[in-house]
Amino acid sequence: MKHARRSLQRIARLAAVGGLLCGGLMMTNAMANEPAAGQSAGQGDGGTAARADLGTTLVARLGTSRTAGTWMGSDGRPVVAVTDADAAAEVGRAGARAEVVRHSMSRLRSATDALRAAPRVPGTAWAVDYASNKVVVQADSTVSAADWSRMSGLAEEIGGFVDMQRTRGSFTTRVNGADPIFGGNERCSAGFNVTDGRNNFILTAGHCGPTGTTWFRDSGVGKRVGTTTAGTFPGSDFALVRYEDGGASGASGVVGIGGGQAIGITGAADPFVGQEVFRSGSTTGMRSGRVTGLNATVNYPEGTVTGLIETTVCAEPGDSGGPLFAQGLALGVTSGGNGDCASGGTTYFQPVTTALAALGVSVIGGSTASGGGIGTDPAAGAPPGDGGAVAPGAADVPTTLAEIANLRTLTPGLTVIVVSLLGLVATRWIRSAQDRRSFRRHYSQGWG
Repeated sequence: MKHARRSLQRIARLAAVGGLLCGGLMMTNAMANEPAAGQSAGQGDGGTAARADLGTTLVARLGTSRTAGTWMGSDGRPVVAVTDADAAAEVGRAGARAEVVRHSMSRLRSATDALRAAPRVPGTAWAVDYASNKVVVQADSTVSAADWSRMSGLAEEIGGFVDMQRTRGSFTTRVNGADPIFGGNERCSAGFNVTDGRNNFILTAGHCGPTGTTWFRDSGVGKRVGTTTAGTFPGSDFALVRYEDGGASGASGVVGIGGGQAIGITGAADPFVGQEVFRSGSTTGMRSGRVTGLNATVNYPEGTVTGLIETTVCAEPGDSGGPLFAQGLALGVTSGGNGDCASGGTTYFQPVTTALAALGVSVIGGSTASGGGIGTDPAAGAPPGDGGAVAPGAADVPTTLAEIANLRTLTPGLTVIVVSLLGLVATRWIRSAQDRRSFRRHYSQGWG
């Protein structure tokens, strides 16, 4: 019996020690997979952005007659489309991957210029697809058979590198929004908090309302948020809403992502093709996707908007004006698109850097950078309708996504370690109690 107890104790001690080792290994792996200190989930280490900048630099060096765009490959390496072997060799020496294509960017741009010069057809959109070396034209369900036939004929005249595609739904501006603001009969979204050094503003979509529109925090026209002081739509799609209390608004450089959580915005940047990006909105919550095109053109019913970011991020009415971001950088505000978040679709964004330059403002708490970066989904499963724009005063939210991710990732390892320590303490206490009983029995027998 005594031998059996000792065997059980020995097994328990070995199990506890094994648990400590296992827990320590789990903690080590979790910490190794976490972002570096000071980086929130959705904020990369900067290496991806640097590689993307390499592709952009090579395109600028070689010129548009020898290149046809750059994008990030699935292996995380920049890819540069080139038109000759010498350019391919130079790209390879620089550390990027070259892909020889038939059509240069100059030729692709001449195709988009021809499309833009043709009679405008609402319900159409186009962008250069770098990977396929084509200009992809989409026509939604509102485009008539006659207009489709006319545009298809134009595409054939331009050349075989213009790809005509029918798409479901219709291209609409996504009026209604992320962290909602209400103006008249419109409901839109706050995008990013910006400043001109004296006053604070909300950057949002220009189609939300013309200059002079007054915005409120709720549909009951309760507390006034501010008034639109500048904006452009169509052509571009951005607007500036001056806070009612100007510089005393306490506006912060964060983006709400639902569930009472927020991500800090450290600056603004231009995205790159292939980049993983995140959008927040009050209708559909936090969503992610990838950039598929830059300098896109969309012919909304209200007018044509150019220079947009094309993405696979879904959006629905109610998400308009909301923020597009990655790696802690502001990238765009939601303009419009087609489809929905049940079956997917294409969504277009007004680049933030273009809007900031035109309006003479900067993101609060940040600076303007030349490139974006790839992040990790910071809020998978975030509940729809919990916000997603810059929440005025959201600096009160104390917990960052990095802290949440760290806690969730480290908890299993910590649990194993704690249970193992308790097991060791318990076996030690049991052994000590048995030793005391044995001691008493021995001496009680010896002293009679």
